[in-house]
Amino acid sequence: MKMIWRYLSPIKKTLFLGLFIKAVGSLLELLLPYILELILDDVVPTKEVSLILFWSLMMVLCALGCWAFNITANRLASGVARDATRGIRHDLFDQSLYLSCSDTDAFTIPSLESRLTSDTYNVHRFLGMAQRMGIRAPIIVLGGFAITIFMDPVLSLVLLATLPFICILVYIRAVKGVPLYTSVQRKSDRMVSVVRENAQGIRVIKALSKTSHEKERFENVNKEIRASEIHAHRVMAIVSPGMNLFLYLGWTGVLLLGAHRVSLGLSRPGVIIAFMSYFTIISRSLMAISRMFIMTSRGLASASRIEEILQSPTEKEWQRGDYPEGDPQYAIEFRDVSFSYLKVRNNLKHISFRLKPGETLGILGATGAGKTTVLSLLLHFYDLDSGAIYLYGKDIRSLSPQELRSRFGIVMQNDFLFSETIAENIRFGREVSDEDMDEALQNAQASEFVDGLEGRTSYSLTSNGTNVSGGQRQRLLLSRAFASRPEVLLLDDSSSALDYATDARLRKALAEKYPDTTMLIIAQRVSSVRGCNQIILLEDGEISAAGTDEELQKTSELYASICDSQMGGALFD
Repeated sequence: MKMIWRYLSPIKKTLFLGLFIKAVGSLLELLLPYILELILDDVVPTKEVSLILFWSLMMVLCALGCWAFNITANRLASGVARDATRGIRHDLFDQSLYLSCSDTDAFTIPSLESRLTSDTYNVHRFLGMAQRMGIRAPIIVLGGFAITIFMDPVLSLVLLATLPFICILVYIRAVKGVPLYTSVQRKSDRMVSVVRENAQGIRVIKALSKTSHEKERFENVNKEIRASEIHAHRVMAIVSPGMNLFLYLGWTGVLLLGAHRVSLGLSRPGVIIAFMSYFTIISRSLMAISRMFIMTSRGLASASRIEEILQSPTEKEWQRGDYPEGDPQYAIEFRDVSFSYLKVRNNLKHISFRLKPGETLGILGATGAGKTTVLSLLLHFYDLDSGAIYLYGKDIRSLSPQELRSRFGIVMQNDFLFSETIAENIRFGREVSDEDMDEALQNAQASEFVDGLEGRTSYSLTSNGTNVSGGQRQRLLLSRAFASRPEVLLLDDSSSALDYATDARLRKALAEKYPDTTMLIIAQRVSSVRGCNQIILLEDGEISAAGTDEELQKTSELYASICDSQMGGALFD
């Protein structure tokens, strides 16, 4: 609740105004049965038309006032819930962007998506319900009981007798609800994960004729969430029928006892009718409280999941540390670097290399050898376990994430194009002139197909660029990396979808147009790295061989065999 109140605090004036208006409307609603009793038992017997009309008008005015106040309060409540949830959603998205990669891995992307969507929706519904019913229901229940006691203390005992049983049911719902609905949300995260994987891999699924398999996999997680929801609803479902049972038993008791008291002259018919009205609105309010506990259970469970993200440390809290400096004559230096994702087995072991400004390093290795991990550590996506990485003599941990990453241009192995124009995808929120963008397109060998598109750089791409080919997508990603004129280029398997002629032209452009740019190139083709100043072969997270192309062909059997196997264009796997 502290997290929710933090977002309600800036709009607390509107919140309290809405609650005050709701309270006034609820008090007016409480007056209606009392005025009805007054008319039936005291005014009608006088047979004075003017008096009957006056109190009838008073009843109409109370009804209209109740209607107007409740509508106004409900609109204010909707606005408060909307604005608070918008703030929560904004901060949650912002926090998710700045989470460390290790925390993102721990939470998982589907879970973050679920918290941004279904959890914020649950909080929104909870805030709306709490404002609409949180003040009205207690006033109706407590005020209704107080008025009935004033009207007929004996009849009111029947109402009070049902109260302990109803409170027990409400307590059961409150205690059981939060853990049950938290479990439902975890199952929901799993289902979102499966849906997300299928949406992203739909072409692969169809190509491999695995539609039935994925359908079965979804059905399994769907059954899990269904079973979890059924269990939660069964536990919660006992409350509403139980409340109805006690309320209707109380109602029956009022009728029987009231009829007996009227026959003895101890009560009046108008009192019985008013009691029935009060019993109805009290019962509805108690049912609303019951529903509110369900919504509260969901809302608080979701709020807890949201707060877990909001309380996590992020890169925004980075503080400059005091680290020894390296040799400034090297653009990049890895000094005995070791790292493990799960802290069980090292994914990289004692990695060391140096690159002077303008030099190029090529990295080869089998899948899982640690090639991409080298780039992730250089970008400080993860903290090293041991060793140090230097950028122009500065330990990367002494540079802020923004300061560090702004010096790189990168094409990642699973990079992404957004559903924007080509120009917006290349600029990517940066100040890139049209001339620089055109030059980047030309150097990335993308001009030849971009010039043929309708609108050229204003051509709109679909999500992840599915309306262009794989090779065209890679060239647009290269254009994005080139456009910022970075000090260091990181290319992770960025030309795998290019034909050999285009790849050759790209390598020529890199050599001629970016002679002073330091580069790290991860590739599957030996031809993509043969011109590098250094080449390293990674095996199981270790450097098994290092040197130039000429040196490695003489000293490394593995490198020589790769070169032999790729004669004619085969790929290293």
